[in-house]
Parts: sequence; structure tokens; C-alpha cells
Amino acid sequence: MTPRDDSESSGPRRSRWSDLERPPLNAAAVRRALVREGSLWREVDVVQRTGSTNSDLVARAAEGGLQEGVVLVAEEQTAARGRLDRQWVAPARSGLFFSVLLRPGDGVPMERWGWLPLLTGVAVATGLARAGGVDTALKWPNDLLVTVGGEERKAGGILAEATGDGGVVVGVGVNVSLRADELPVPTAGSLALAGAVSTDRDPLLRAVLRGLEDWYGRWRAAGGDAGACGLQEAYAAGCATLGRVVRAELPGDRALVGEAVAVDGDGRLILATEAGVQEPVGAGDIVHLLAG
Repeated sequence: MTPRDDSESSGPRRSRWSDLERPPLNAAAVRRALVREGSLWREVDVVQRTGSTNSDLVARAAEGGLQEGVVLVAEEQTAARGRLDRQWVAPARSGLFFSVLLRPGDGVPMERWGWLPLLTGVAVATGLARAGGVDTALKWPNDLLVTVGGEERKAGGILAEATGDGGVVVGVGVNVSLRADELPVPTAGSLALAGAVSTDRDPLLRAVLRGLEDWYGRWRAAGGDAGACGLQEAYAAGCATLGRVVRAELPGDRALVGEAVAVDGDGRLILATEAGVQEPVGAGDIVHLLAG
């Protein structure tokens, strides 16, 4: 299929401005707000359409010479992925779809890099609350939850991938203006459906990236010690998984059921099982079973 040029089409004239509820991002304004002397963010690129911002940024990093602080934003993604290679599908300009390149190697031991998705989750949730006025919660390890009609719904996700040269690309996808008939699955949600006071993506993106810069700076300054920089406490305060009975679906077709009682210093979820032991979970899919 040949990509459609939004500036021309057969029939009634259309443009990228046609959906007035979903205007394009103001790339120049976002750059002016974020790329400045002393900032983490060195470059902010906005593309109209791509397969996956994560894949694109990982590929660019593999070519060598790419500095920390590059941000790649897409108005639409056609092959976006979440954890476990799940697809992420959304209409053009209906959400925030972006990836950032981080290089925490200097001064942060690799065993603490597992905090990067959790750190990003705190930054995203905080930024969306401030700029969008919507209550959000975090599901360990990388989902953003909102409440729609009294039900918990997934409105966003985070995916971290190593670049192979000491870097990490962290991708974020958030449903902003999706309507009910556009949801990919019944358990999905969006900021609009959760009653956000604003779905203007420009301030939302700026707030999220500023929050990410702030938390990443604190975490690096503490040598990746999430307890010392306050990240561990902030994550626990916003984590909807803690206090619930959950099922952890682990690699190798294993499963573990227990109450999620803590997130440890390495970012692992600690489950208290019926056997009376506490089991750390470092990777896996978490299913919320009961409220705490």
C-alpha cells in the first residue's frame, strides 16, 4: 500500500489539519521548550509516520555517534510494539508515541537499569496529571492505567530496549484522544475517556519529557539508587499493583500467585506467596486478580 499524502487526495480536499480535534504537534515549539543549554534533550524530531520509533532510534544508535538525549516522536506508528511483541495500534495524532535515547552507563551499574521503565512510568504519570488533569496509576512494570466508567483501563505502555553500545531506548505510547469506538480492545482506555481536562498533546509531551529529565537526573546523580533519590517511594505511591493479589506469568510457561507487597531496590516486584515466602519477580506479565 502506498502511504497517502495528507496534503492531497481524491474527492473532497483533505489535509493534515482536517481532524480539528487532532491537530499536529508543533515541532518547533516543542524544540524551543525542551532543547536548551544544560538540558538532557539535545534533539527532538517529529515524523508524520513510521513503523516504530523504538526500532528507528535503536537503528540510528547502532550506526554510532548518537548522543544521549535524542527524542523521536511520531504522529502515527504502523508497527509499534509493546512488551512480549504485542502490537500497539492507534489512529494518527490520537496519542503520544515517542522514544528517547539514554546512556546511563557512566556511574550507574547495569543491574540498576531495570529502573528505567519504572522511572519513565513515574515521569509519564506525573506529567499527564499535571498537564492533562487526569488521575493515572502504574501497573508493574510498564503500564499506565486510567479509570473509565469505574473500571481500570490500560491507556499507555513503556518499552525499554538496549542499543548494544551502552545505551537504552525507552519508548512510550499513550492513548490521548481515542474514542470508545476506536479502542483496539475493550480493556483499553484513553485520557479523553478518563475525563482529562486537556488533550492538547503539545503541553502533554512537554510535561512528560520535563518530568523524565528531572527523574532521570536525580536517579543518575544517586548512582542509580532508587531509594536514595526518592524514586522507589514515588513509584510505590503510584503503583496500582502493590497491595493486590496478582498472577505473575513468568518465562518458561511458569506462573506465580501472591500478594504484591513491595518493589525492591532493583525494581523487582516482591510477591508474598501462600507458602509464606517472598519471591522477587524481575520479568513477567502481571495479572491483577484482587484489590488490596
